[in-house]
Amino acid sequence: MTAAVASEVGDTSSPADAMVDELSAMLARLGTLAACDAHTDDAARIDRIALLERVKAAAAAAQHEQMVAFARSQVELQQEQVLRDPRAVGRGIADQIALACHVSPGEGSRRLGIARALHGDLPATAALLREGAISEYVAGLVVTEIRHLPADLRREVDARIVAGGIAGLSSRRAAAIARRFAYEADPHGYVERGRTQRTHRRVGLRPAPDTMSLLTGYLPADQGVACWAALRGHADTLISGGDGRTRDQIMADTLVERVTGQVRACDVHAEVGIVMPIDSVLDPDTHRTAELTGYGPVPAGIARDILAGSGGRLWWRRLFTMPAGGPLVGGDPRRRRFDGWLARLIGTRDGGSCRDPFCDAPIRHLDHVDRHRAGGPTSFTNGRGVCARGNLVREMPGWTVETVHDGLGPEPHTVRTTTPTGHIYTSRAGPAP
Repeated sequence: MTAAVASEVGDTSSPADAMVDELSAMLARLGTLAACDAHTDDAARIDRIALLERVKAAAAAAQHEQMVAFARSQVELQQEQVLRDPRAVGRGIADQIALACHVSPGEGSRRLGIARALHGDLPATAALLREGAISEYVAGLVVTEIRHLPADLRREVDARIVAGGIAGLSSRRAAAIARRFAYEADPHGYVERGRTQRTHRRVGLRPAPDTMSLLTGYLPADQGVACWAALRGHADTLISGGDGRTRDQIMADTLVERVTGQVRACDVHAEVGIVMPIDSVLDPDTHRTAELTGYGPVPAGIARDILAGSGGRLWWRRLFTMPAGGPLVGGDPRRRRFDGWLARLIGTRDGGSCRDPFCDAPIRHLDHVDRHRAGGPTSFTNGRGVCARGNLVREMPGWTVETVHDGLGPEPHTVRTTTPTGHIYTSRAGPAP
């Protein structure tokens, strides 16, 4: 990412510019802290650790203030612009914050929501954060626990929470105090909130290290406890019968078997998209990777284990390009929509995730980098997978997206995004299949 930085000229710099210079200098000095550590005793190191923790909290508070000011300014600017849909006012603000913070748009929205709540309705908690008395994580928990309250009750509960001494508590106990005061302030609303949240039940999947994954269920408390008790009870029965697996292994295997209906947990139906020469996958000494559909890259050895050890249905796919980086088979640049094999190829190249920088949401739309209405072709090189949010945000005034590398040569498919403030971010896909 590159951005222009205003230079200081004489005494014309603003206090804000001076503050930026001071923060930049402090950041540079922090990088040299380890070099000055040779003759420091451990007590001093602990003091530094504690002080740096307070600095992190104070920096988070300052960042929140900048987020709120930026959001207010952007809303005013968008209201002055002619937008076809008035509901679009506010769109893209959190996305710019997310890009600056190198996080997903959803996380950017969450951070902006916390910043607005602390700035507008929780002055006491915000003051503790500025002082470094609580962490950004604890401040976020307080916001989460009382976000359903009306503004006047939020301020009342905020004062009670701080008076209750959350500065000296663990994150779990601080959240418990906030939850208790929120319930006492509006018991009826708290119960209704619990009933409403049950409609938001869902299941999620995300990758974990070492070719593992995290399958999570956001469930009503009673259903979550019932699932856990059933899995644990079944595991205890098998262990008492001599099963050699651990309780955790049995519970995990039983979960897969009961959800999928398989006899054995390992008999999964797997599609292994081979985005590399197939002889490399068959070579036991290869160090390259294969692509497991719905997960991402896995070592070729793990891909072979899946194919060899499963009794389920398996699919192999090998994807081709024409010689010398020619056009991909199956794409018609005159068509309006990406579909068929062209859609599959783009989805495979982009790993099934949104191509906006730092966004890992699933692909929902296949977008023309150069807009179709402006003559952009429906082709492999002009397509990218994006989430629904990303596709809407790029239509806001001031956003531009362009292809830097088409991905058919040595460079991966690369897209450059420029935000309304002129900041530039790049997104690189894997190698062209």
